[in-house]
Amino acid sequence: MRNLTVTQTRHRSWTKLRSWCRPLGGSPSGQAIAVREGIVKRRAHQNSAVHFRKVAAVTLCTALALAACSSSDRKKDEASDESPSVSQSPTSSAPADPKETAKKEAIAAYEAYWQAMEKLYAEPTGKSVRLDHYAASAALKNAEADVKRTHDRGHIVTGSVTLADENVTKVDASGRIPYATVSSCLDISKWQKVDAKTKEPVSLPDNRLTKYVILSTVEKYPEGWRVTSDEPQGKSC
Repeated sequence: MRNLTVTQTRHRSWTKLRSWCRPLGGSPSGQAIAVREGIVKRRAHQNSAVHFRKVAAVTLCTALALAACSSSDRKKDEASDESPSVSQSPTSSAPADPKETAKKEAIAAYEAYWQAMEKLYAEPTGKSVRLDHYAASAALKNAEADVKRTHDRGHIVTGSVTLADENVTKVDASGRIPYATVSSCLDISKWQKVDAKTKEPVSLPDNRLTKYVILSTVEKYPEGWRVTSDEPQGKSC
């Protein structure tokens, strides 16, 4: 009985609620519409607030990123301003002095000439070196004749020649045939004449000079510098 009474009470309450929310005509009441509109407005307000927070977050991130880039650029600019500037001065090289160039080339050609002479005298056939690549005129003629005479006697010359105190005493770099006169001390004390077969030393005069002053002329041909004269001066050095 008690359960029936509770059920009836709940039914009456539900009926009142339905009558309050929906009148007999079946359409929502003014209060129900107001409630629903309030709910819609609250949801719209909530959605607007969420959207605003999202927009604000995006705007804040963008602002922070721009601020970081601006700070980085400002530091780069400051570092660039603080860096010492290096002025690029135009490099202007003075033209080489033709006379000095001629001197250097003439001495180099004279040294190469004596290196070729060492090889030529040390080789029994005298065909291992093209002496005309280093000498011309009287120097070439005299050297080839002496080498031939030495080899015809069955001799060769071993060891090395030393040049010292090389000095250009005269130079003409602008003439029809540029030339330089080279004075030097020629040391042949370690240049030894021996028998080509037995390699036994050949006896030579005891009073001969092994270190003496020699005066040479070096001329510039189209093919390059050549020693054209090589004259011992008959005095020791």
